[in-house]
Amino acid sequence: MKRIIIGISGASGAIYGIRALELLREVPGVETHAVVSPSALTTMGAETDCTRDDLKVLADELHDFHDIGASLASGSYRTAGMLIAPCSIKTLSAVANSYCDSLMIRAADVCLKERRRLVLMVRETPLHAGHLDLMSRVTQAGAVVMPPVPAFYARPTSLDEMVTHTVARSLDLFDIEVPGVSRWKDG
Repeated sequence: MKRIIIGISGASGAIYGIRALELLREVPGVETHAVVSPSALTTMGAETDCTRDDLKVLADELHDFHDIGASLASGSYRTAGMLIAPCSIKTLSAVANSYCDSLMIRAADVCLKERRRLVLMVRETPLHAGHLDLMSRVTQAGAVVMPPVPAFYARPTSLDEMVTHTVARSLDLFDIEVPGVSRWKDG
């Protein structure tokens, strides 16, 4: 069983974290743990029809954002890593500065200290030098910064296809293959 943590922060693009949970439900041998910020719940309400109760169904376990004593806060609790999708600049800053005031940031910090994969789907544009510095710092600490940039070689015909492809590519970074995703082909 492979455990993966899905963090959803308050940036626009809550659908990325929701879609990750939806896709992972279809992958055998993967257990999902979700951590959702209060701001993310607000954003979800504005951008989607998904509710906290829906997340409880999608994730194997939905953790309390403020529960610093949860299993995910310990390095001895083994996971394959964590995807924060979307990752707000506030969350990026907290990760870069090890400001572990919530379970989401503590779980991300644990991934870094235990040398586990941490993928941050940073959702902000345009970027200023402070944002770029934070991205550089988390990269130096071992995280992967993966802004949700669509791939057009797959010739998406809908926003849904673009979101799914981007999320599937992020899950590739954990060696989790989602069936039915278009891949680049020679010629």
